[in-house]
This record gives sequence, structure tokens and C-alpha cells, in this order.
Amino acid sequence: MTPTEHHVPRPDVSLREVFWYCLKLGFISFGGPAGQIAIMHHDLVEKKGWISEKRFLHALNYCMLLPGPEAQQLATYIGWLMHRTWGGVIAGSLFVLPSLLILIVLTWIYLTYGHLQQIAGALYGIKPAVVAIVMFAAYRIGSRVLKNRFLWLITASAFIAVAVFSVPFPYVVLFAALIGYIGSRLAPAVFRNENTHYAGAQLQNTAIIDDHTPIPAHAAFRPRHMMRLLLAGLGVWAASLGVLALLFGWEGILTQMGWFFTKTALLTFGGAYAALPYINEGAVQFYGWLTPTQMIDGLALGETTPGPLIMLVAFVGFVGGWTHQIPGVDGLFLAGAMAAIVATFFTFLPSFLFVFIGGPIIESTQGDLKFTAPLTGITAAVVGVILNLALFFAYHVIWPKGWNETLDVFSLIASLLALVALFRFKVGIMQLIGVFALIGIGHHMLLA
Repeated sequence: MTPTEHHVPRPDVSLREVFWYCLKLGFISFGGPAGQIAIMHHDLVEKKGWISEKRFLHALNYCMLLPGPEAQQLATYIGWLMHRTWGGVIAGSLFVLPSLLILIVLTWIYLTYGHLQQIAGALYGIKPAVVAIVMFAAYRIGSRVLKNRFLWLITASAFIAVAVFSVPFPYVVLFAALIGYIGSRLAPAVFRNENTHYAGAQLQNTAIIDDHTPIPAHAAFRPRHMMRLLLAGLGVWAASLGVLALLFGWEGILTQMGWFFTKTALLTFGGAYAALPYINEGAVQFYGWLTPTQMIDGLALGETTPGPLIMLVAFVGFVGGWTHQIPGVDGLFLAGAMAAIVATFFTFLPSFLFVFIGGPIIESTQGDLKFTAPLTGITAAVVGVILNLALFFAYHVIWPKGWNETLDVFSLIASLLALVALFRFKVGIMQLIGVFALIGIGHHMLLA
């Protein structure tokens, strides 16, 4: 690639537009990673035309490889591609910030007032809607990725591997990447993504960042720049952890949270549900920051608030700071808020570094089948994993006490109605969440 190919006009989307869209996205990004990715695809590819289908999926494939929340990383990646590092920082931060603020408030209410009837009812009504949102999102993503029988076979194999044999997600990813690489040599047509097959193909020629838009200058691969970013990121992490150690000691709860959630961010491949066992083992069993019952309640809040499900870490941090009374009994809210911010900061910091450092490498591999075919294989496998997640969630909502107990008729009917609303009537996700929250509140009031 010649140097002149890197210098292209700045995308016709201002940083202000990116800011306001990402702020809105932070408040409406319900439905877990599948739902969040579906929202971004609808808005940025189909509606606004900021980025083409192919470039969107290319970025998504990379984010699927990374530990941490892929939807937040995808938002960061697109923001970075359009407006350099600041665009990525704004997009990724605003994807998380509303969820952090909402969870701080809800966790404070949870710890102060217990289970208020209205909140319990809203959560109860939203859960079936989220089941439908995740299933619908899995369908939408799968319909755009699975273009031949072989990719369907990869999806089915991944689903069986996770659902039946409990194969860890990293192994599923590695095997799918290997299949894709071998397939690029033996059957390249199977793994070549042609945009003409996509439902949104009519938008591709008008996207601001389309299939043929040259790589922007800031996205060009430069080893020295990559090393500077790596050192800067490690410096921010070390300085932040060092300040906590100086203020509270290495054994202080905030310092230990910083260290624990750094490991969480680096070790938990496969999305939030893959991270849950690790968080539960550390936060509940080892550190004792919260009880098993509180952990379950936190998961319910995390599933029904906007933002990545991994924002459960904010709930864990808040409860831990509250119960350990960091600044004293008179500052419980401050203690919880400080701990929630620390947990969130150290969980998401690596995600920004992965995008800013790895993005130029990924942009340089566009159209190179030996790089894109493994990512196509991974995407096909991830569709199966998302489907398993949707069914796992449906099971816990419709049979909350297990197969041997009576199913929750309200949740079953509500899930079916939500699916009909999404598939048949194309109801917006935010409207669906609001309506079912009201239905849940009404249901609880009738039974009270």
C-alpha cells in the first residue's frame, strides 16, 4: 500500500455527532452483546450509512477475538476509525458511562431500600423482553453471516460444543479460526464474504466508510506508534494502581479490586457469561465482597440495564465498597461509588488498548483471505455461542427454579409476545423494554 493511499478526506461525520450518538447508545443498548451489536448495525450500517457492512463485520470479527466486552470494543473501534484516538475514547467511554451511573443508583436503592415492588416488577417484566431481543439479534447476525452450508455447520458444531459438552469458549474460537485458515487454502469461496448477498447491500456504495475507502492515515500500521501506545497504556494502568496502593495499601479493598478486575479483563474470553464463574469465585468466595444471593441479584440488574453485561463489575464493586465501609459508616454511598468506578476502570482499560494497538493491523488485512477467513470462521462459531446464550437465558427466565418445577407462564407468554413484536411488527428495542417494564409492574401490583 502506497503512502498516498493513507491520506483521505476526514469522514463527513463530526466528532459532535459521534458524541451524541454514542451517548444515546449508552442509554438504549439493552439485550447483551448480541442486542447491542444489532443496534449498532441497524443504526450505523442500515440507517446512517456511516460504515459499510463489510467494514463493520471486519471490525466485529476482530472484537470477537478479544477478551472483554465485544460490543463496547466495536463501538470504540468505529469511533477510532472515524476520529482517531479521541473518537475511540469517546465512543467506548459513553458506551459504558450511562450503565455505570444507572447501576450505581440502582445498587444504592437495592442496598438502602431492599426490593421495592415497582423495581422488582419492572425487572420481572423486562427479562422476557431481553430473551426475545437476544434471540432476535442472534437471528439477524446469523442471517448476514451464514451464507453457505459449511458456515452453518461451524455454527451448529459450536453450539453443540458449548451447550452439550461445555467446551470452553477459547477452544471454540481457536478451532473455528483453524478451520477458517485451512478453508482459505482448500475452499476459499466458502469463506469469501461477498457483500452483494447482504440485505443491506444497497447501502454499501453510499457508506461514508465503504468497502473501498482507503485506510486513514491514523489507522496505518506503524510499529513505533504501536509501541508508544502500549507503553502509555501500561503507564496509565501502573500509575492508577500505584496511587491506590499509596492511598489504601496493597491489601486495601480498592487496590485489590484494581488488581482483580485487571485479571478479569485479560483472562475472560467469551463474553460476560464466560467471566461470571471467575468473578463469582474471586469476589464471593475468595474476597467476600458480597454474598451469593447478592451476586445473583446483581446479575439480574446487569441483564436488565443498558450497557455490557460485564458491567456487573460495577455492582460487585459498589456492594464491596459499601459493606467494607471504606471511608466510614457515614460515607457508604461514596464508598460504593468509588469502588464501582475502580472496578469499571480496570475492567475496561485493556479494551481500549486492544483496539488502538490492534486496529491498524486489522485494517491492513482487509481483503487478505488468509486473515479474513479465520475471522469468518470465528464469526460463524460465535453465532452458535450466542444462540446457546439466548437459550440459557430463556431457560433461567421461564424455568427460574429448574426443569422439575412449574414453568413461569407469565414469562413464557411475555417472551413469545416480545418475539412476535420484534419479528412481525419490527418494534424498536427501547419501546419494547419500556412496554414490558410497565407490564411487569402491573403484573406485580395485581398479585400484591
